[in-house]
Amino acid sequence: MFGAEIPILGVAGDQHAATIGQACFEPGMLKSTYGTGCFALLNTGKDMVASKNRLLTTIAYRLDGQTTYALEGSIFIAGAAVQWIRDGLKLVKHASETGPLAESADPSQHVYMVPAFVGLGAPRWDAEARGAIYGLTRTSGPAEIARAALEAVCYQTLDLLAAMRKDWKGGQDTVLRVDGGMVASDWTMQFLADVLDAPVDRPTILETTALGAAWLAGSRAGVWPGMKEFAASWARDRRFEPKMDAAERKGKIKGWDAAVRRTLSS
Repeated sequence: MFGAEIPILGVAGDQHAATIGQACFEPGMLKSTYGTGCFALLNTGKDMVASKNRLLTTIAYRLDGQTTYALEGSIFIAGAAVQWIRDGLKLVKHASETGPLAESADPSQHVYMVPAFVGLGAPRWDAEARGAIYGLTRTSGPAEIARAALEAVCYQTLDLLAAMRKDWKGGQDTVLRVDGGMVASDWTMQFLADVLDAPVDRPTILETTALGAAWLAGSRAGVWPGMKEFAASWARDRRFEPKMDAAERKGKIKGWDAAVRRTLSS
């Protein structure tokens, strides 16, 4: 079509390309992509960790014949919960409104949403579970429901990270690099850092899947720098540091765990 052959110099699946785009090249580095669902990958280096906590063992990438492995956790519903609030419940006109709406929620109310619209993914893997909202009172409204939906994404991320830490000792102290549409919400990212009790880094380039695929091809074509140079070029937009009191965090997580237990099909 173009009068010449077009070489294929790099091939990567969606989440693996995002891992590369986030420059997670060192063991212990962790990225999580927040789109319709959420997908977290923890670089385990040369260790092909067989998960005992219901995660997936995957190849993070293979460069110059050397394979790097990862633990992967998949959440079925992340941004899709925000879409449901917008399109199903019609509580907002634009997805970007959910953050400010959640911020206005009554802090004395403890509403939890378990967004098992199509079942629960890792580490629960309950295909028969269905979504539920707990803790509603007569004064609960759009703000409390929006907050519960955003918080649910963060709690599910915590479940993945907890499983990863049980599986592999190198995942104890890590900074989470995030990407995808949901990470534009400062409120959500701050709650994520709070509930994880770990820093969350948001890069300047949020479309890291495209960036990773482009670097794979560009580096092989010789028009983009190597791994070390590419990693050095990764730029942070903002770091969210945990601020929540330990007792408050513990109480919120306890409430989430109780909500999930009630939602499981068996």
